[in-house]
Amino acid sequence: MIQLLFLVLFAEGIVAFLLLVKIGPLRELVMKVLDQLKTGKGHATVKTIACTVLVILLSSITSILKIQNKGSKLGTVTPMDQVLWRTHLLEASLMGYCLFLGFIIDRLHHYLQKLVRLKTVGGTSKQEVEKLQKEHLQFKEKEDKASKEIRLLQEEISSLTENLKKLKLESEEKDKQVLSAEAHVAALQKQAEDLLLEYDHLLEDNQNLRSQGLGYRT
Repeated sequence: MIQLLFLVLFAEGIVAFLLLVKIGPLRELVMKVLDQLKTGKGHATVKTIACTVLVILLSSITSILKIQNKGSKLGTVTPMDQVLWRTHLLEASLMGYCLFLGFIIDRLHHYLQKLVRLKTVGGTSKQEVEKLQKEHLQFKEKEDKASKEIRLLQEEISSLTENLKKLKLESEEKDKQVLSAEAHVAALQKQAEDLLLEYDHLLEDNQNLRSQGLGYRT
């Protein structure tokens, strides 16, 4: 029993050391073995063994207390009781160390799993941050390009506005010219009508004069 406990304690010490100190791929190998032990029936088996060791530990402590009580009542301890007391004390100490190291290994495994998950999440978050930074740069480039295009469009709009103002002024000047030309044409038409009236009057006067001249001749 004692040799088995020494062997278990030595094995647990090696496992705890490999979990604490990373030596090549040994930590990953130990983590995989512990993962398999904690899944399925392995987890129940480990719990059963731990409970059995705990019961044996309590039994050894009870035996130690009985031997101490027996010695205190008799005032002396027989050599056999001393051997049993030391044996039970050694077994109890080894089982206590085994349970303690088992608890330490379990906690180390748990926190290392968390650390691996955090590293994975951190790596994913880092990739997402880099992706967001790239997207931000792309958006910034697009924004700069859009701002340049907006400036060009604004300049084009301002130039078109100026051209439109110029065309509007030219159109107003042409409208004024058309109005003045129409007024001039109307004045010319009126003058032509007046001239036609005067021409008709002159024709009538000429006709009258001719008729009078013929009367005098006769």
